[in-house]
Amino acid sequence: MNITSATYIGSKSNHTQCPNDGRPEYAFIGRSNVGKSSLINALTGRKNLALTSSTPGKTMCINHFLINEQWYIVDLPGYGYAQRGKKEVEKLKTMISSYVLEREQLTCLFVLIDIRHDPQKVDLAFLHFLGSNGVPFAIVFTKADKLTLSKVKPAAEKYLQVLKEEWEELPPYFITSASSKLGKEELLKYIEEVNKGL
Repeated sequence: MNITSATYIGSKSNHTQCPNDGRPEYAFIGRSNVGKSSLINALTGRKNLALTSSTPGKTMCINHFLINEQWYIVDLPGYGYAQRGKKEVEKLKTMISSYVLEREQLTCLFVLIDIRHDPQKVDLAFLHFLGSNGVPFAIVFTKADKLTLSKVKPAAEKYLQVLKEEWEELPPYFITSASSKLGKEELLKYIEEVNKGL
């Protein structure tokens, strides 16, 4: 799939305020600083489409980007960032869960996981939440360029092995790097296939 146009549509704090045109939405979520915005920019080939920051927890709203006038990339706030106040954490939690559970246009949720780290409780809990609520999702391992090539696949396998302890069937998964564009074609091809089946 070639992305010929990518347009920022707007940021909303509630899923009910988001575009209501019925186009499919592919949302990206993960722990703060997992490389969400960088991956969105790499996928679309636009350097500053999604704002990147070295400060964790910059994304505070539901951000919509219209792709090829046909479908949306949605940039969701990161979860598990502890530096926020309790009230703010609850607000973000409600925003994320109401979008994930109630947004009819959500076609697939891409859960981003830093491939360098062992499975984190907060990620496993979030994946469990998605599975128990029947939310369609795929795992996207990020920052593969930070590991040597020989360690990339074993790191992903190790993570999937932990998931197999609880899951009968594993979700689709992708190994990516925003800087080297690894996994970009596979991810876009997957979105293209899903769109064809709608």
